[in-house]
Amino acid sequence: MPGVSVRGLSHEKRRQLAVNLTRVLALYRSILDAYIIEFFTDSLWGTLPSSWQEALDGLKPPQLATLLLGMPREGEEIRYRSVWPLTLLALKSTACALAFTRTPGFQTPSEFLENPSQSSRLAAPFRKHVKPKKQHEIRRLGELVKKLSDLTGCTQVVDVGSGQGHLSRFMSLGLGLMVKSLEGNQRLVERAQRLDQELLQALDKMEKRHPKVVQRGSRHSPHHVVQWVSPTALCDELLLPLETPCQGSTRLLLTGLHACGDLSVSLLRHFCCCSEVVALASVGCCYMKLSEPGSYPLSQWVAGLPGHELPYRLREGACHALEDYAKRLQKAGPGLQAHCFRAALETVIRRACPELRRPGVQGIPRVHELKIEEYVQQGLQRVGLDPQLPLDLAALWAQQAQENRVVAFFSLALLLAPLVETLILLDRLLYLQEQGFYAELLPIFSPELSPRNLVLVATKTPLGQAFSVLETEDN
Repeated sequence: MPGVSVRGLSHEKRRQLAVNLTRVLALYRSILDAYIIEFFTDSLWGTLPSSWQEALDGLKPPQLATLLLGMPREGEEIRYRSVWPLTLLALKSTACALAFTRTPGFQTPSEFLENPSQSSRLAAPFRKHVKPKKQHEIRRLGELVKKLSDLTGCTQVVDVGSGQGHLSRFMSLGLGLMVKSLEGNQRLVERAQRLDQELLQALDKMEKRHPKVVQRGSRHSPHHVVQWVSPTALCDELLLPLETPCQGSTRLLLTGLHACGDLSVSLLRHFCCCSEVVALASVGCCYMKLSEPGSYPLSQWVAGLPGHELPYRLREGACHALEDYAKRLQKAGPGLQAHCFRAALETVIRRACPELRRPGVQGIPRVHELKIEEYVQQGLQRVGLDPQLPLDLAALWAQQAQENRVVAFFSLALLLAPLVETLILLDRLLYLQEQGFYAELLPIFSPELSPRNLVLVATKTPLGQAFSVLETEDN
């Protein structure tokens, strides 16, 4: 999808974008605030303008992907079957125009053409135990961190929230960086250390088999530390150097691959408050886990705007994968009926137990193979109600017949969701600039593989034209 490129925006234009976003989000708050499982209980279809209902009613899922989300299949032309109301067309155009672009600047063949489970651009030992999505992420972020480290003269990288250490291993044993890994879960740290040793053995075997191909250099495994990083206090362990620099002072680069919730904000605060930290490359996720107040808004500018508030429901919606859902719409698979079935179940739950609202329903397997009444019976059992309650089958079947309306309403909310993510990330950019630092956002991952694909890059001195190096894809 098209969108706004941060690189082309001055500080004033970034502030104006925040103004525009808060206005648009306030205008369509009723759509974003809605829970799709309350489609029938709250008559959500009736909350849309009648002209929108007329335009969207009866559209098949592939038509929604093409006409509403603007994601046609390759070679498909966008043709409207009727004249859409200008207000709906304006919503579609505005959603595209105000969101940060999620399309990377690099254009290279897919690294998974030969084998869908193995990246052709990552050496075999680094692919072991790593899923394709993560292979793509650690390669792209690791290469960016290496370039940023070289540009800023960093002596050490700190990978915060490192999990099993896949990114840390690639940066240290694949790219030669000095890496400290901080992870609060001891089990994950212990597994990361085992995987380090396994990788070292694999690299040794490769060198013995291909001594002319594999260049042996000094290998530094990542240094793993069990450490929880507080969102409100500075972490001393994070700032400790692994080695005392021969000359000059320690220069740290902080990174986090999908640093969850407050953790991504903690990285920003360490960058701003600690002189040792000179660069940052952070990819955030799980916006619904941000603490309020404290983690949003961060900037004085956004905090002063009317309508800047982003309650849980909006932040949760911003974590959905727009590109993935568009693909599901294009395929029009039976799995799309899950939202409709769950909304129908909610009506039965409310009748049986009015005080029980939006209870969590553990995953019901093979929903697409179930009749709606079978789904409802299993759902009732999962929320602790009698699965043999008498059901109004005619009402359930009538609700099932509205499946396309449920999908259309959910698609509308998904169309607006990137605006919420844009405001959250824009707030972080403005916060860093208010502190006197330099910050940009880059789409670093393929959005089809990794929906949260925007990396926030910050430095304490301007990179100027050298920043363009970070936007290129290595050969």
